[in-house]
Amino acid sequence: MSRTSRTSRRRTALLAVPAAVLLALIPSSASAYPNPGTVTGDTVVHDPTMIRTSSGRYLLYGTGGGLGYKTSTDRIAFTAGSDAFTTKPSWWSSYATEAWAPDISYHGGKYLMYYAVSTFGSNKSAIGLAGSSTGLPGSWTDYGTVYTSTTSSDYNAIDPNLFVDDDGKWWLSFGSWWTGLKMIQIDPSSGKQLSSNTTRYSIASRPTGTKAVEAPYIVKRNGYYYLFASYDTCCAGTSSTYKVKVGRATSVTGPYYDQSGVAMTNNGGTPVLESHGRYIGPGGQSIMNDSDGDLIVYHYYDGNDNGTPKLGINLLNWSSGWPVAY
Repeated sequence: MSRTSRTSRRRTALLAVPAAVLLALIPSSASAYPNPGTVTGDTVVHDPTMIRTSSGRYLLYGTGGGLGYKTSTDRIAFTAGSDAFTTKPSWWSSYATEAWAPDISYHGGKYLMYYAVSTFGSNKSAIGLAGSSTGLPGSWTDYGTVYTSTTSSDYNAIDPNLFVDDDGKWWLSFGSWWTGLKMIQIDPSSGKQLSSNTTRYSIASRPTGTKAVEAPYIVKRNGYYYLFASYDTCCAGTSSTYKVKVGRATSVTGPYYDQSGVAMTNNGGTPVLESHGRYIGPGGQSIMNDSDGDLIVYHYYDGNDNGTPKLGINLLNWSSGWPVAY
């Protein structure tokens, strides 16, 4: 039997297990988080975002250069390709020389990709937007800036994520450190901020201690909005303390609370993934709905490979009302 067939049968078997039994089998301590599923090939990545095309092909983009690209046909073996942009948009030079933390989605017959342009530790940053009919490298048309921040801002315009609600309203969450994670309403016709609502909502922050919260990602499940975010320190190899936490709300703009009832605007957040064994500093996450359920797609630093950042993928179980990785 091929590895693909074994993996497919394992996923099917897991999904057939009653939720209560499955949850009883899932360790809850930080030292016993599940390992990522098997991925092979070109798996070095930061801040991955992934989508599956109608033909079943996986397209993955991540931080670096003109937005690095990888593809897979089975969600196991990944191959690297050209960057999203053959030529970097000229406006980038006002902020940095490479793009970060893309967010790919498909709406209205078109692939959309929000992304950030910035330098490490600075909040002189911009969120850009591009569109493509295929989602493939070299096919993207850049639409320019969506939202920006300056060194005098109390927020950082990076790590964008587009959420489209059931009522057709579009929302963009973003942010890193400073006063935390923000949200603006988006005009579906332009992909940019809705002119009739210029409010910048605060959805998560750490008002005391470290300011380290970033990379928001929002999904709606079973009547709740769930806000995933990365906490603590990224990008330090085996010294990274990155981790993924979540809160939920009954309104897209919040307030979001963790499982203990602590507001995410007051240091709250229920752990989803933390360091364990060789898998250090998981974060930079995105959530993807696939044929076998929801996935959390992220990077971690490999303690068995000098802290090299690699691709992690886990399934999520929602039966408790909270996402549990397995």
